[in-house]
Amino acid sequence: MAIRRRLTAATAAALIAAFALTGCSGGSDAGGEGEVTGSLSFYTDKAAWKPDFESLNDASSAAVDITLKTTGYSDANQYDAFIKQSFRTDKSPGLFTWHTGDSLKELVDEGLVAETTDIWTKAIDEGWVSEDLAKSYTFDGKQYCVPMNIAYWVMFYNKAIFADNGIEVPTTWDELNADAAKLKDAGVTPYYQTSVLFTFQWFQHLVASTDPDLYAGLTTGEVKYTDPAIVDIMDVWLEEQDNGWFSDAGSSTDPAVALKQGDFAMINFGTFFAGNLEGAGMTSDDYGMFVIPAVNSDLSTTPVAVESGPLCTAENSPQRDLGLAYAEWWMSADAQTAWNAAHGDVAFNPKAEVADPALAELGTQIAGEGYSLYDRFFEAMPTEIVTTAIEQFGAFNANPGDPLPFLEKIQATADKYWAEQE
Repeated sequence: MAIRRRLTAATAAALIAAFALTGCSGGSDAGGEGEVTGSLSFYTDKAAWKPDFESLNDASSAAVDITLKTTGYSDANQYDAFIKQSFRTDKSPGLFTWHTGDSLKELVDEGLVAETTDIWTKAIDEGWVSEDLAKSYTFDGKQYCVPMNIAYWVMFYNKAIFADNGIEVPTTWDELNADAAKLKDAGVTPYYQTSVLFTFQWFQHLVASTDPDLYAGLTTGEVKYTDPAIVDIMDVWLEEQDNGWFSDAGSSTDPAVALKQGDFAMINFGTFFAGNLEGAGMTSDDYGMFVIPAVNSDLSTTPVAVESGPLCTAENSPQRDLGLAYAEWWMSADAQTAWNAAHGDVAFNPKAEVADPALAELGTQIAGEGYSLYDRFFEAMPTEIVTTAIEQFGAFNANPGDPLPFLEKIQATADKYWAEQE
């Protein structure tokens, strides 16, 4: 996600000391500047994924003679500080995970990450990636970094609840509303919600699928959160709250467990949530996924929120060429097939083989005609605005009411942010 965090001076100093001891080059076996084969030092804030990343070493060694030496961080604050400090040294990483949106733009503006335009041009020409996805990595007409993965934000549903209530997967907004009303009448809560962190997804869908230009305007400050059109959209959300269509925002039950036990029928989440459901004991026989229909039926395509985490190479890294060589291989169908087998989820490369049939079908559907991608709220909006917005959406979920006071607080942060950019 794109949220950045500030550390205290003491914490930063400790990290700098740790950095000096460990370094980013990974030792004497690491490829040096200008080398395009060897051991590549890879740093990530996804420590739990280290086995998945390194499981690709056989495939990458055979294809491009590069293997990863992975260092994983579990604390996002420490990781962000560590990477930023590394840019001030001669041991910045040849490959590291980061965030799209405002966080990536900051690195690009400072000239800290290597350009990948040639890699993207080849990948698009080969049909490995969509031009829509490239937009998230494009600054002033050039691309930087490559996608580590993608996740589409869709609706998961409990198949048994749908079957018991005679509900088919909806294909229009009116059908979805009718299903929600039917479930509520049957004593079933239609939708999941929370008051912390993941509070933005219903807002992003309501806005983007009502008017994509309105959503785009929020990302640049051209549209205010207090715009009458945004207020009208929030009123739709409020009406649904008043209908009792959302779960208890303060519940501490794991949402995967809650869907399994029927606390609600549907949950809007990233496709990676399939792994959470499997961890809770659900299989594809128990849950399904569908693209949430657009609010505005007159749109030529159905907008789908996409979350993408990048793999980046530091511009001044002694392993710059090695990192870029790995990034080029990573975009290929063979690499993404191997990654999907290791980690799951949909694939950004439509030519990759996806192990999960349901995810494969969904990915093929969204990659086809009739759908368009837009950046998830976390990545699309400036970090300072996101921080306030998720707090205010959470407050709205916990105590639904007149949306304007919530929107005014978000806009106050937005006004301050955009004024500082002038």
